[in-house]
Amino acid sequence: MSVTTVIGTDLSEAARLLRGGGLVAIPTETVYGLAANAYDAEAVLRIFEAKQRPAFDPLIVHVRDRAQVDEVVRAVPPEAQALMDRFWPGPLTLVLPKASRVPDLVTSGLDTVGVRMPAHPLTQELLRAVPFPLAAPSANPFGYVSPTTAQHVADQLGGRVPYILDGGPCTVGVESTILGWEDGTCVLYRPGGVPVEDIEAVIGRVGGGKRAVLPVAPGMLASHYAPRTPVLIGPVPALLARHAHQRAVVISFQQRHQAQGNEVLSPAGDLHEAARGLFAALRRADASGADLIVAEVFPDEGLGRAINDRLRRAAAKREG
Repeated sequence: MSVTTVIGTDLSEAARLLRGGGLVAIPTETVYGLAANAYDAEAVLRIFEAKQRPAFDPLIVHVRDRAQVDEVVRAVPPEAQALMDRFWPGPLTLVLPKASRVPDLVTSGLDTVGVRMPAHPLTQELLRAVPFPLAAPSANPFGYVSPTTAQHVADQLGGRVPYILDGGPCTVGVESTILGWEDGTCVLYRPGGVPVEDIEAVIGRVGGGKRAVLPVAPGMLASHYAPRTPVLIGPVPALLARHAHQRAVVISFQQRHQAQGNEVLSPAGDLHEAARGLFAALRRADASGADLIVAEVFPDEGLGRAINDRLRRAAAKREG
């Protein structure tokens, strides 16, 4: 059933819709999220329906403060406490043992839940205006490029969400880093807005998670964040030569290339600036009419790891 989608800044309207079991698109510092009452399974189901998201892909729960964490999880390891102290509010999600009041639909039946405290002031205010945390994956159709403005949400989910809370462009531009604990060891499930180097400066070495049949956190599927236009990642001159018969848009860090179009993410060589503009660049390239999107490999450090991760997943072939 189609609804009228409104973009605005009315917190009271957003809170009213959420209290009534409805959906609201919310701004965060990473990307825009599609939010519902995390304790209401029927409301959470509407997220899956609006995104056409498979039920095996878990959601992140957004909390207003540390006290609300204790409602959502059963236990917080000392390392997690230290990371909350250092990086919250901010783009870091921690996968922890879930409390019984969190519906299984939120966690895809897993005994763990991803939790984070967003840094966007408008969403912080919204969280204080409702008596529950918010389950909120990115506000886009499943598997497609994540939205970093309110208009991006309207372009993709218009007619499926009644209200988009407009908080301006996202300042980080890639999703949160996701960490969990396996056999007492902290592991990285998804690189994101907090660089691994910064995390290791607080708690020491972070390992790689064991390969699971089903994802334990969002953004772990091989193909994700994908535009409709095919994406290739690698040495740009060689890829352009190999596909000289096709019209290509190039996504690069600092350098322009001889192509139909160029999306240079940071001429100054700033990985934060590049991350902030990545998804918008993918959208423009996808809408350009090009046959192909060619992306270079970014420096594999800091936020460059998150950029490379998103580009690799965008380039993965979707089954079917």
